[in-house]
Amino acid sequence: MSPTPRQQALRNIAERSFAPPRSGRQHTPLTEVFGCLVFNDAAQRRRLPREVYRALRHTIDQGRSLSADYADAIADAMKDWAVEHGATHYTHWFQPMTGLTAEKHDSFLSPVVEGGAIHSFRGKELIQGEPDASSFPSGGIRATFEARGYTAWDPTSPAFLRETPYGSTLCIPTAFCSWTGEALDTKTPLLRSCEALEDKTRRLLSVLGETVERVHATVGPEQEYFLIDRELYNLRPDLVSCGRTLFGARPPKGQELEDHYFSITPERVMNYMMDLEHELWSLGVPVKTRHNEVAPHQFEMAPLYENVSIATDHNMLAMEVMQKIAQRHGLKCLLHEKPFAGVNGSGKHNNWSMADENGNNLLDPGHTPHDNMRFIVLLTGIIEAVDRHQDLIRASIASAGNDHRLGANEAPPAIISIFLGSELEEIVEALVQGGAAKSRERAHLKLGVSTLPPLPQDSSDRNRTSPFAFTGNKFELRAVGSDQTIAYPNMVINTIVAEAFDRMATEIEKRANGGDAKDAIQAVVKDTLTKHQRILFSGDNYTEEWQQEAAKRGLLNLKDTPTALANFASQENCKLFEKYKVLTRRETESRSNVWHTAYVHRVGVEALAMLDIARSAILPAAIAYQRNVAESINAARTASAGIEFSTQEEILTEVAEHIAFLKRGCDELVVAHHRLEAESDPVAGSILARDGVLPAMVAVRARTDRLEELVDDHIWPLPKYSELLFSH
Repeated sequence: MSPTPRQQALRNIAERSFAPPRSGRQHTPLTEVFGCLVFNDAAQRRRLPREVYRALRHTIDQGRSLSADYADAIADAMKDWAVEHGATHYTHWFQPMTGLTAEKHDSFLSPVVEGGAIHSFRGKELIQGEPDASSFPSGGIRATFEARGYTAWDPTSPAFLRETPYGSTLCIPTAFCSWTGEALDTKTPLLRSCEALEDKTRRLLSVLGETVERVHATVGPEQEYFLIDRELYNLRPDLVSCGRTLFGARPPKGQELEDHYFSITPERVMNYMMDLEHELWSLGVPVKTRHNEVAPHQFEMAPLYENVSIATDHNMLAMEVMQKIAQRHGLKCLLHEKPFAGVNGSGKHNNWSMADENGNNLLDPGHTPHDNMRFIVLLTGIIEAVDRHQDLIRASIASAGNDHRLGANEAPPAIISIFLGSELEEIVEALVQGGAAKSRERAHLKLGVSTLPPLPQDSSDRNRTSPFAFTGNKFELRAVGSDQTIAYPNMVINTIVAEAFDRMATEIEKRANGGDAKDAIQAVVKDTLTKHQRILFSGDNYTEEWQQEAAKRGLLNLKDTPTALANFASQENCKLFEKYKVLTRRETESRSNVWHTAYVHRVGVEALAMLDIARSAILPAAIAYQRNVAESINAARTASAGIEFSTQEEILTEVAEHIAFLKRGCDELVVAHHRLEAESDPVAGSILARDGVLPAMVAVRARTDRLEELVDDHIWPLPKYSELLFSH
């Protein structure tokens, strides 16, 4: 019997060698590789006139506007550098509200009168581009016929080169806005929130008697992902269309043995990781860590901390490069939050902190956090911000994909809470009670083996179930989905923290009334912590007891995307974003519409993909198996009269029943999807998708997964979980 496409793919995987040829750059020292494709500070200093270089550095380091008079010199130097590296085109690289990146390429070619051509790139072309804006999501800001949009050069994020075997393209990070000046991207609101955070943090620090020149948010986003063989991926239409499996029976082995976590990485995957790291290093992305994650074929990489806007650019770039390198190695990189049911999904741990102009971490508690007034005040403001705006944090990480992940074993639940650790919790409790917090001696762990050194013990353990956990000198928002941009959650964190710092500064000044601010600071800290202490929780966030306790405390439990988005554009939230000049009311409402619409479209695509696969692949396979069983029973009866065939008939009956239920489930899903398509309002549509389409999809999947366990393996058309997750 000839092999099926699925079986042939498995043979190919077993027989192929996947060691790719090493490029010359992979033998180059890391110090020479890092940033070699970036028009970074070293390249700028080397190529720009001194006056121009200083002006550009003032813009980057001090937030000053850059005079257009310098644009031609910068553009010319950038062009010469790019051309020397093989570039023929440039593009304004931006991040529209699709959650992806976008680009339109223009060549440096400029014909001359004498014949031939020269390279040309003017300051005007560097500063502003004009892509068509009509087909990007706008959430009602722009009509389809209103096509004009502008990209604006972001000088704080360095340009870089994207190489292919046929040449290079100069990519210039930009913001993206409409003809009316409203933000159509994820970067512009993030940059605005950075300015709000800086302004209000400096104000609060000045009330404390401290002066800093600059404050910026820093982020290090840990990125989780799956790798599967590309041949098997191409045989799964659900993965191709939706990024996740819509069908798949539980395999005999999943992650129960926990033998994949931090285990030896398969050589094929290690080759991919090394290739990926070299590519990212050359683009200036400071990738630091790599390891196996919990689920089979799941992995993680983590970078060093950077300014939040650059970290966001780098994370978007990293997700693109991950896909590109995977293809080179015959793999597919899956960034969906839950590509496989029954095993851990993938998140993006957003590690957020703040630093001054010298790189000092403002959230470093030091050895005696109880005496660190600056840290206590900043910590208090963050606690207030998270408690006051739980809904905004939850909305910023809401998506159809993340709904499958939040609250499962690998991700925090939808209830937003803060974990501080035992030492800081004791300090908070002491401040609320009006007493003095006691210092703790830093202990050392002795492992009972003379050759092993004593290990310094951290002040508290980690809590991986907490959505917003303090981990030494930063807060880790663990709820971000693996394929989501980190722009929105960081925009929200920056804004709500800016508001809290602003309010605290005003209250301290009011209570101090021109006198010594010490007592006023202590009183404001005590009052704020007393009011918002309910958001602190150090226990197991997965338990039913916590859900009941959270409800008693009045914490929100927004379990799905339509519920999480319902209040995003509320009067209160619109006023917040407007006050700190992060989003206008129209921009806030537009993002609510875009996110609702994205949810509807994602669920709609999944429903159609499920119907297509169920009706054109699974039902025919099940019917073929039903026919084989029936024919074998009839043939056996003819040959062996008087023998009992009740067992075979039970199999036949069970298969026939599942086929009938599957057909009925598909019909119900068709009806639910038609209702979804007929609804034009995105908010109402998201509710229809959640309450009508998704339950119908669950019913269809239940029948197909049972059929997978019954139907002859040679007939079953789709690669199974045991093959997708364990075929290297």
